[in-house]
Amino acid sequence: MSDPKKLTPATLAALLCARICHDLISPVGALGAALEVFDDDDNADMRDDAMDLIRTSSRQAGAKLQFLRLAFGAGGSAPGIIAMNEMQKLSDGMYGEGKATLIWKTQTDGLPKAPARLLLNLLMLAVQAIPRGGDLTIEATDSGGMIRINLTSQGPKARLAEAVVTTLAGKAPDDGWDGRTVQPFYAGMIAREGKGRVEARMDGEDRVIFTALMPHEG
Repeated sequence: MSDPKKLTPATLAALLCARICHDLISPVGALGAALEVFDDDDNADMRDDAMDLIRTSSRQAGAKLQFLRLAFGAGGSAPGIIAMNEMQKLSDGMYGEGKATLIWKTQTDGLPKAPARLLLNLLMLAVQAIPRGGDLTIEATDSGGMIRINLTSQGPKARLAEAVVTTLAGKAPDDGWDGRTVQPFYAGMIAREGKGRVEARMDGEDRVIFTALMPHEG
């Protein structure tokens, strides 16, 4: 029997793909449901609503694909800087209609690809930390050869699962790997491969703070 705590490259790839599919299944499923309305002549009076659903779902699916492409992918093979306004646009497209209010207080125009991917992955975790909504403040600086990222989630019933803390640090979760725990592990991988570090902690009862520090890529 295989060890549920052992994360092989194949398992990592499979779980990351599962996580991406999880984020996309809702808008894609809604598109399919809306299209079924057009195939049924008995639902002619619902076609206007179905068309509205198609527009909304296609927009959501496209926004999520663009966000996830950068968060989990290379975002293009050439080296370079990801503009901060581009990351803000992607994040607003992904979460703009959700319960969390994103507040950007960055002090740099852009980040190299690895720190940019780390920021987006931490943003995903920061949104999950306030399931009932609240304020999510994103801060980033690039100074003195070091990139500092700080995300603060504040809202009622803010939470930080122990498995997130554990996997973010590169350790296996007690209950084995799944789509929820592989994503913080991946975020930690990005930081460690860039010779940086990342951590998460509770600050009081309604605040979760994610911090990362990475050297600027040459």
